[in-house]
Amino acid sequence: MNKALYLLIIGLLCFSAINAQEFSFGIKGGPSYVSGGQITGRVGGGTDFGGTVEADSKFKYHGGGFFEVRFDKFLIRPELIYSAMETEFDFPTQPSTYALEKISVPLLLGYNVWGPVDIYAGPAYQKILDATLEGNEPDQPVIVQNSPLAGQAGIKAAFGRFELDLRYDRTFASKEPYIINIVNGGADGYGINTADFDDSRLNQILLSISFKIFDSSANPGRRKGSCYF
Repeated sequence: MNKALYLLIIGLLCFSAINAQEFSFGIKGGPSYVSGGQITGRVGGGTDFGGTVEADSKFKYHGGGFFEVRFDKFLIRPELIYSAMETEFDFPTQPSTYALEKISVPLLLGYNVWGPVDIYAGPAYQKILDATLEGNEPDQPVIVQNSPLAGQAGIKAAFGRFELDLRYDRTFASKEPYIINIVNGGADGYGINTADFDDSRLNQILLSISFKIFDSSANPGRRKGSCYF
């Protein structure tokens, strides 16, 4: 994102804070259920199989912070989230772990459907920090995305300063198959050597517990008409 986009986001937050009925900010974190990944072995390319292996889903974790402004039943909620993601390929010789770390910046729009319950959805900018496939040759990087955009949607409920949040995070990147070289099979090196990494995209379901460090609804005498956090 360039400087103009940063300024636009900051201006939007300032305008929202000035005109909002209430706002809050805090921290969040919890477990993530990660899915995705597909590799196909090449027959005659030094592999011990020619079929396709779908990665097994695994649980990992995420954490970050949020800022939320509310207008009656509507809300705007930008966030910053770090996600550690992982799946596992159950190859015939031995499993290989596919691990990924990313930073997401979602901009969510929500609506209060009843009492403490809100639903929301919005786009997210994502930056891949690191991606590794166990057994992959060290000089061969893992190609994860051809688009930095994702989408998130979910539901959350507030209990005082705490929130329980369940959402789905899906990348908007398309498949980008490419050839990999992987040694999988222990000391003798027996296993997959040449294969196609058909799909390196990972998606996740996030369950978060959030804590509001500041909540204007608990401070009704706050100063209005200025942009501050």
